[in-house]
Amino acid sequence: MNEPDLRVNIGGLVLKNPVLTASGTFGYGREFAPYMNLHHLGGIVVKGISLAPRRGNPPPRVVETAAGMLNAIGLENVGVERFISEKMPWLRGCGTRVIVNILGDSLEDYRALAARLGEVEGISAIEVNISCPNVKKGGVAFGTDPAMAEAVTRAVCEESHLPVIVKLSPNVSDISIIARAVEAGGAQAVSLINTLLGMAIDIKTRRPRLANVVGGLSGPAIKPVALRMVWQAARAVKIPVIGIGGISSAEDALEFILAGATAIEVGTANFVNPKAAEEIAVGLARYLSEQKIAGISELIGGLILAP
Repeated sequence: MNEPDLRVNIGGLVLKNPVLTASGTFGYGREFAPYMNLHHLGGIVVKGISLAPRRGNPPPRVVETAAGMLNAIGLENVGVERFISEKMPWLRGCGTRVIVNILGDSLEDYRALAARLGEVEGISAIEVNISCPNVKKGGVAFGTDPAMAEAVTRAVCEESHLPVIVKLSPNVSDISIIARAVEAGGAQAVSLINTLLGMAIDIKTRRPRLANVVGGLSGPAIKPVALRMVWQAARAVKIPVIGIGGISSAEDALEFILAGATAIEVGTANFVNPKAAEEIAVGLARYLSEQKIAGISELIGGLILAP
């Protein structure tokens, strides 16, 4: 049998395999180059980028949990201009697709970022973080209101000639409604889930263990929730779905693909095993070969429900 075909298509963007790295867990890519061959990945989703640099929240910003971690980094990043001048020259030669995650506090922020990044050589797609608060609407997160989610998606799509992936927040009552809203706004794909809100308390000091009090829960603990939401989203929209949440092995990735994900993103596992994403890509190829399956596309949405 020939080598299995791992290629997938995300809104017109062809990836050599379905394994991406999750924004905020892989730096700007270069940090992981000593540990793996980045060429073996389908793509890198870089740390979220805002118009101006952000310092993030004060420490402590990370807390280990029983099956994952809480983080309240506060979207610290170098800002779009430094990203373009300092990070993109290296990323252009890294040997895989570069997807830039963007964040803002207003529609105008997102528009400006999409327009600016569209001028930059080497960027393959934009991932839109809609878990950010809209400061002009009293701090309500874009991703928790269908109308706001659709509006920010439309704003980015109007400014961008690149494929637009919208990253959905799990902190909603019905993920299907938000997924359909961003599809209506023109998104070429959705990625989910972002972190779940959580907190931890130090019982000795009786104080929160995060300076921000609450943070985002990620890691194996959230995998069942993420898998359920990916399955729901895949049934609700016609655009590709990218699965995120607790993926640390090829077996985990295959579950998301069977649930309807066209691709997956590896996040917290990168902190435990910096080779995790590469090993997952290798594991997917091995599984296809062992099962005598010609291509990964044959498995997408292949979940068999009881009659």
